[in-house]
Amino acid sequence: MSKLKIAVVIPAYKVREQILGVINQIPKEVSNILVVDDGCPENTGDYVEESSKDIRVVVIRHKENLGVGSAVLSGYKYALSLDISVVIKIDGDGQMDPSLVPYFYNPILSGEADYTKGNRFYSLHSIKLMPLLRIVGNSALSFITKFSSGYWNILDPTNGYTAVSRSILLNLNFDKISKRFFFESDFLYHLYNLNAKVIDIPVKSRYGDESSNLKILNVFLFFLWGNSKNFLKRIFFKYYIKDFSIASLELLIGLILTSIGIIWGLDKLYFSPSEISLPTGTIILNSTMIIVGIQFLISFLNYDISQIPKVSISKSLINRADLD
Repeated sequence: MSKLKIAVVIPAYKVREQILGVINQIPKEVSNILVVDDGCPENTGDYVEESSKDIRVVVIRHKENLGVGSAVLSGYKYALSLDISVVIKIDGDGQMDPSLVPYFYNPILSGEADYTKGNRFYSLHSIKLMPLLRIVGNSALSFITKFSSGYWNILDPTNGYTAVSRSILLNLNFDKISKRFFFESDFLYHLYNLNAKVIDIPVKSRYGDESSNLKILNVFLFFLWGNSKNFLKRIFFKYYIKDFSIASLELLIGLILTSIGIIWGLDKLYFSPSEISLPTGTIILNSTMIIVGIQFLISFLNYDISQIPKVSISKSLINRADLD
C-alpha cells in the first residue's frame, strides 16, 4: 500500500463556500488533492491557495469555463503525470462524503473493479432524502444510460463520486469524451469499449443549501440525444464490427419483422376503406410478425445484458505509454 498513490480530483465551479470543508475531510491516505478551477467567477482556486493549509493541495486553472468533464479530465492528466495508481473524483459542493473515499479505491486496488461509482439508490432511506425531481430525473437517466453504455448492472449514472485506475486512464482517448454535463454517462460508454468492470458503491444523499449546476429538465433532451448516439455506436461496433453472433442476427431479424409488422399494420388500419374488413389471415400474419419480432428483440436484449464486463482488466491492459 505504501507504494501506491491515491489522488482526489475536485472540479471547482461556484463552490467557494463549501470546498474547504470538502478538502478538510479527505482522508490522510490520499496523497494528492487536485482542485481544478474551471474558470470559476468566484475565483475558487485563489481562495483555496490562500486558505487551505493542506500541503497535498494543488490548484489547476482553466482560463474560462470548459465544463465539468473538461475539469475532471485536466485533473486526470495531472494525476497521471504524478504516477498516481487510482484517481477519485469528488464534487466540491459538499454533497459527497469524503470519508467514503477508501470504499471507492479499495475495490480497484484489490482487482475487484476498474471503475467505481456512487449509487444513491441503494436503499429506500437514501432515496427518501433526495428531492422528488432528482429521483425522477436520475431514474430516467439511469434507464437510458443502461442502453447506451451496456452497463445494465448500475444505477445513478450521473453520480459524480467515482474512482478509476491508472491503467484505464492510460487507455482512454480523452479527446473523444464529452467535456460537459454528459461526461459521466459518456465516460461509461468509453469504459465499456475497453471492457472495464464497473461496480456501484452505496452512498448516502447529502443535500444542504447548495444548488446543483445540473438542471435535469434543461439537459434531459441533450442526454437523450447523446445516449442514443452512444447506443447505436456501441451496438454497431460490438455486434457487427468487432464480432458477429447469433445475437447480431436476433437484433437484425427482430428489427425487420417488428418494423414491417407495425408499418404494414398501420397501413392496413388507416388506409384501407372503412367498409371493407381486413381478412383474418392478414390480421394473423401481421400480429405474428410483430410478436415474433419482439421475441427476437427480447432475446437479443437478454444476451446484451449478459455481456456486462465481469472481470477487472486493469492489469492486463497495454498502456499507451508503452507503445510510444
